[in-house]
Amino acid sequence: MRRTVVHLLRHGEVYNPAGVLYGRAPGYHLSERGEAMAERIAQTFTDRGANVTHVVASPLLRAQQTATPLARAYDLGIHTDTRVIEARNHFEGLALSSNPRELLKPVHWPFLLNPFRPSWGEPYTSQVRRMFAAIRQARSAAVGHEAVITAHQLPIWLTRLELEGRPKYHDPRRRECALASLTSLTFDGATLVDLTYTEPAADLLDPASASVGA
Repeated sequence: MRRTVVHLLRHGEVYNPAGVLYGRAPGYHLSERGEAMAERIAQTFTDRGANVTHVVASPLLRAQQTATPLARAYDLGIHTDTRVIEARNHFEGLALSSNPRELLKPVHWPFLLNPFRPSWGEPYTSQVRRMFAAIRQARSAAVGHEAVITAHQLPIWLTRLELEGRPKYHDPRRRECALASLTSLTFDGATLVDLTYTEPAADLLDPASASVGA
């Protein structure tokens, strides 16, 4: 069978000085550092002579901007796929990183009852299901070549946990899914034969910005 690689690319750094959990909120764009990360990703693929034939991105602005340099480098269009969008989250719009005491307000308590689902947002199983559907389509579109899906931290991380047979409930601080990182899935036909993780923009990461909402 022909080998096909589907790369799950997390978007670059977002301009978010208020530290808001932005989730699906519109208008959140890449910072200057995030733009440099997007360019680095494109350079990483072209430098190794990757045969990218299909580029997909979440409809959110930060994902579209991250995918743009790569699509341009390969003279490809960007296929927008709502299935790889960020998860819904009750806490969207709150600056929890700078004000964690917000969670102590009684209005939020009903959303904190079940971290295994989780009760504050889209179920983990729902995110995995839609990501798997998008991956299957991208694999079919790029048979024998490489596809890149630009998405968001939580859906990518849950996909990896599912593929590795690990529990989906986890400590968010332990996610191995940095900004502009690649979780790469290699398929032999429809069979997954390898999963690798790389950080092409590791030298551009700012520990202070490591991810509020992703």
